[in-house]
Amino acid sequence: MRFIAAIVFFVIAVVGVGLGIAQRTVWAPPDRVTAELALESAATVTVIDGSALNAYEGRQTIDIVGGVVAAPLPEPEPSETPALGETPAPTVDPNAPTETEAITAAYGRTSDVMAWVGDASHNLVTWDAENQVFVTETVSGTESVVPQPYGGDLWYGDYQGEGQLAFTVNVPDDVSVLIVSDGVLPAPQQLSVTWPLDATTPFSTVLILGGVAALVIGLLLLLWALLHMRRQRGPRRKSPKMPKVPKPSRYRTVISRPLGGRRPKGRRAASRIALVPALVLGGLLLTACTGGSASVLTSPGPVPTDAVDAPETAVTENQLKRIVLRVGQTLLQADTDFDAALAETRLAGPALALRTASYTIADDVDGFAIAPLIPSEEVQLTLPERLPAEGDTWPRRVFAIVQSPATVDDEGVETQAPPLALLLVQDDPRSNYKVHYAITVTLPEDAERPEVAPASLGAPLLPATTPLLAVTPEAVATGYADVLLRGEASESFPLFQAEGDTLVAQIGAAAKAERQAALPSTARLQFANGVGDAEIFSFVTNDGGALVMLYLTESETVTPTEPGAAVNAPPAVASLAGRTQSTSGIIATYGLQILFSVPAVGSDDPIVLLGYTQGLVGATEVD
Repeated sequence: MRFIAAIVFFVIAVVGVGLGIAQRTVWAPPDRVTAELALESAATVTVIDGSALNAYEGRQTIDIVGGVVAAPLPEPEPSETPALGETPAPTVDPNAPTETEAITAAYGRTSDVMAWVGDASHNLVTWDAENQVFVTETVSGTESVVPQPYGGDLWYGDYQGEGQLAFTVNVPDDVSVLIVSDGVLPAPQQLSVTWPLDATTPFSTVLILGGVAALVIGLLLLLWALLHMRRQRGPRRKSPKMPKVPKPSRYRTVISRPLGGRRPKGRRAASRIALVPALVLGGLLLTACTGGSASVLTSPGPVPTDAVDAPETAVTENQLKRIVLRVGQTLLQADTDFDAALAETRLAGPALALRTASYTIADDVDGFAIAPLIPSEEVQLTLPERLPAEGDTWPRRVFAIVQSPATVDDEGVETQAPPLALLLVQDDPRSNYKVHYAITVTLPEDAERPEVAPASLGAPLLPATTPLLAVTPEAVATGYADVLLRGEASESFPLFQAEGDTLVAQIGAAAKAERQAALPSTARLQFANGVGDAEIFSFVTNDGGALVMLYLTESETVTPTEPGAAVNAPPAVASLAGRTQSTSGIIATYGLQILFSVPAVGSDDPIVLLGYTQGLVGATEVD
């Protein structure tokens, strides 16, 4: 019998291990599913809708295969032109070299992708859930050529390759993928999307472990059977009988009964005696449990099931990091080469005006420092514009604070540049973000800072004439220009916080008076302040106030006071004015990019200066 049991367990082990291994090999389910698509369309753009990308759960691996393009033939020499009556040479040489097709893919919000496509002819790929296949619709448009999307700021991510391109993403339903070739040729005609499947086989592990356990048991039974068989081979002797033990005498147990009662008969009485305390104990336990539960359990309240959708914002935090990195790299190259055209691809407005003037000065004046430097390493704050319900609106604006890393000089002293507040604007879906304001934050670290919404919610922008602030942004600009010119004599002076205002201390009325007094009697210095020709941006803060960015200009006019006298221009001013000396006078214009914290309407708090950037932007000779 022991040998039979061992054999049974051996059979169970072989079957269990075999089934477990088979489930992981020959019977293993597929670990992925792939849907392929072949196009025959001349459209230059293909869009894979988010619903098609999420036909199955899991990450999406997209594989795009491009075609082969014949290399262009060289232009024929004049002597190769066929004479009249001769057969012209073929336009395509079958033996000519070929090159693989360029492929560019990008993904972003579906609304943004379709806004970028615009009026271009495109293939829209969706999913047929019933037949489990891709469905393609070719949408005709007025554009047959599109720009290169690679490197655009609109995308969450982009890829580029030649001949074949494969990448893996994990996008939700509201994100789509855009595919183009070079913008002129038709979009790649072959693509596939692969999703992972759950190919786990949990029972295989149980079967294998159970088979191993059965094998161990079978081995133990086999060993036991062998030992038992070995013992049975010895001599067998009949053992003597032991004397019988005498049987005990019968006796009755006397059970006392209460006076006047009857003695319970049989086993029923004993059962009743034992049952009564059991029932009493059970009742007490049930009573205790029931009473305790009733004092603790309460009826749960309704659970909210409707989730509030987050509003769409101009960019995400990851997007802004990529954008700032690209801006910083572009401007680093432009600053090295004094390339104003390159800087214009990433700057606009007051920031571009200051940079262009700085390049002109730096090219003429040795040691002139171009400031502010725009770092690309760390984004400390992201505040994108909160978009309206329709989402696909432009221009879009983003406020950000970036920080450059600390530097260590030759003596081991570490210095940290102050943070820089950036205002970036994207004019249309196919344009990149450009920095309009680059303002050095001058607020001390221990000073109170306005709180803003998280990047996922963003903040709306207020117009320059909004009545929702204690002072309209337009009035802030004109009022502060007057404060810089007249100081405490200005009617707007009480609106601003004087403590900690380093700009007033640097170029305010008192500083202007000192400069005028320092000039010789042969020259006269006059100042004029005004609101610059730039858009005012106001981002709403959590307390109902706003971060207001505005642009002021300040001109200094130096003229001689005696006939025949001349005024000399500093090197930077002379570089922009084109002359170092003038008998009629020289006008130097400075640009002031300023960041304020403006309180909400009804508040008695003052307007606080958060930062500024000042620089020479122009100089001319007095007519």
